[in-house]
Amino acid sequence: MTRPRILCAAITGSVARKEDNPAVPITVAAQVESLQDCFEAGAAIAHCHVRNDDQSPSADPETFARLMEGIRKHCLGIIVHVSTGGRPGAGAVRGGMPPFCPDMASLAVGSNSFPTRVYGNPPDLVDWLASEMQKSDVKPEIAAFDLSHIFQAVKMSRDSRLKAPLYVQFAMGVRNVMPADRPSFEFYVETLKRIAPDAEWCGAGIGRHQIEINEWSIAPGGHTRTGLEDNVRLDNDRLAPSTAALVRRAAELCARHGRPVASPIEARAILGLPPVPAKGV
Repeated sequence: MTRPRILCAAITGSVARKEDNPAVPITVAAQVESLQDCFEAGAAIAHCHVRNDDQSPSADPETFARLMEGIRKHCLGIIVHVSTGGRPGAGAVRGGMPPFCPDMASLAVGSNSFPTRVYGNPPDLVDWLASEMQKSDVKPEIAAFDLSHIFQAVKMSRDSRLKAPLYVQFAMGVRNVMPADRPSFEFYVETLKRIAPDAEWCGAGIGRHQIEINEWSIAPGGHTRTGLEDNVRLDNDRLAPSTAALVRRAAELCARHGRPVASPIEARAILGLPPVPAKGV
């Protein structure tokens, strides 16, 4: 039987604003409502960011805790995955969420240049974030923006800074970083399978590349991420009405390629997570 494919809903992020698409959910209540729709559309992972009232990015642990509480109440079993990205701040502010016990958290293991800034992930910060996740039994999702990040994650796994098996997301289409190039994508997948054969992987495409990365991931049997965090448009002429609409589109790709959509229970088994959320907030 074909193994189910995990769909991740990235509903908010740190960049997209109401001015870009009125459907971007900002408040905790709006995010929970959006994730309910994504959950019903087939999403098994909820990738979470939080915002301040002025829509600027935040890393406030208490806001994350309220968001997690709402998600777990209304989306039973969904995998709660929090961001430790650098837009809300630097250093220890990025590691305030693991003690609140989400199921997963993002972990960038190397630095790179974004269009307007350097996304700095110095080794000491990466090691500290990884240790905080281990202490709280939070599974990292490796955010790979570069080939070197794949090798670094495998190295960290081999020396026990990360627990195996790894879950690696290939983030493609960000300007100045990993291009949305099919041969490169296939090489990254091939490389990960060669050096970490037990790893699971996911593809995420930014902007207009979202739908093609969704298909490149689903067709060969990978997992994928979609949502307004990465692309506020449905196509060149239309804004996306919601992240749920983008999740439904990814689910249709799964059906087209004969890939079942993973339920939260199936996704938890694939990723080695408890079958039901064992940790409260």
